[in-house]
Formats: sequence, structure tokens, C-alpha cells
Amino acid sequence: MDIYERKLMLVDDNQELLEMIADILRHSGYKNIVKAKCVQEALTVFQMEKPDMAVLDVMLPDGDGFQLFQKLRENSEMPILFLSARDEDRDRLFGLGLGADDYITKPFLPPELVLRVTAILKRTYRMEKKKTQEEHILRLGSREVLFDYGIVRFQGNETSLTAKELALLLKLHENRGRIVTFDALCNAAWGDGYYGYENTLMVHIRHLREKIEEDPSHPQWLLTVRGLGYRLAEGKGEKP
Repeated sequence: MDIYERKLMLVDDNQELLEMIADILRHSGYKNIVKAKCVQEALTVFQMEKPDMAVLDVMLPDGDGFQLFQKLRENSEMPILFLSARDEDRDRLFGLGLGADDYITKPFLPPELVLRVTAILKRTYRMEKKKTQEEHILRLGSREVLFDYGIVRFQGNETSLTAKELALLLKLHENRGRIVTFDALCNAAWGDGYYGYENTLMVHIRHLREKIEEDPSHPQWLLTVRGLGYRLAEGKGEKP
């Protein structure tokens, strides 16, 4: 599916701004857009429309975007971008720390919004046509990572990966056994404009370890190389 055919869900309590954002995206080629003005409406729209990506305001009349993000994450790993007037660093870092794909503050430049939405969609869905099925299976001991489906399979159970976790793990897999620097990982997950995301990288790495390691506090696969980056071990029990 072409990225411009992907369904986008916009959530903002300001009706005028909501229509403006929809118009900006439509004029850039995105025709499949659904909208909501509050948390409850967004959850209803999500269940009915099954969007491929969401753009969320943080301040909503019946809750906030962070709470909505967590509720959406219980049922979907679609990419999510925060678009908010709350521009404090702690809010931005909190949103990114939850696993959001990006955080833009208002007022914003329309071309920037379009570029970031497009970049997120390309990063998230490019793997559908980029790799073969066999290349998309990573075996880590008794766990299997199915890249095509964004899941970790272990003893009959399946755990979903977020878009960021998937991008990071794919980059490590492509360079298995070699050190992948902090900069290279940030670029893989956030693109060329990754400046400022370094502090949240370790948060995503921690969440990733919780899904692929037997003991996340003593990782045997996703290893830290102090001062340089991370490395995906080729065999269990390797040291950095």
C-alpha cells in the first residue's frame, strides 16, 4: 500500500485547527483522514476505522493525549505523533518516553508537519516491501522476532513491538555482531532530524530488552558498548 493511502486519525479539541490540519495533509496527498475531538470519540473512531497512524493533541477535554496514547497502545502499534501547545521539555520527553514516534509543538510550520508524518509512515511501513519473509525472522535463543508482523514470539505467546523498537532492532539485526553507535540508532528510529532524541534512546532500549531478554537487567543479546552504542550478540553469553 502506498503511504498516501494510509488512514490518518487526527485528534484535537479545536475544531478549526482540526480542519486546518486535515486540509494541510489532504493538499499534500493524504486523502484518507478521520477526526476526533476528545479521548472517548478518538477511541470510538479508532475501533471503527482502524487507522494506520494517529496525530494527537495533548490537552483534551476529557483527559489528555498521553492517556489516550496508552489506551491506543493496548490494541495497536501504529505510529503516533504528538502535536501540542505544551512545549516544555519534560512533556516532550515524557511523550517520547512513552514510545511516541515524534512530538511537534504548536504553532508549527505546515511543511514540517507533512515532512514528519511522511517520514514516520515511510519508516514504519517500508519493511512491507523491503525484505523477504526469511530475512524478517530473528532468532534469539528461544525467542523469535517476526519483523513482518512486529512481534516477539516466546513459548506460544506473542508480544508486540512498537514502531521505534522495530526500527532499532532491525538496525541492530542488520549489523549483528558489530557496534551500532548511538547516532546511527537515533537516525534509524527518528531519521535525519534526530537531534535531541538521544536521551530517549535508552528508554526504548530498556523496553526492547524487556521483550527479547530472559533477564532484562542482565542482557545477553542486546549488549551495551559503553560510550559508543549497542551491539546485538551473535551468540548467547557474549560480552561487550
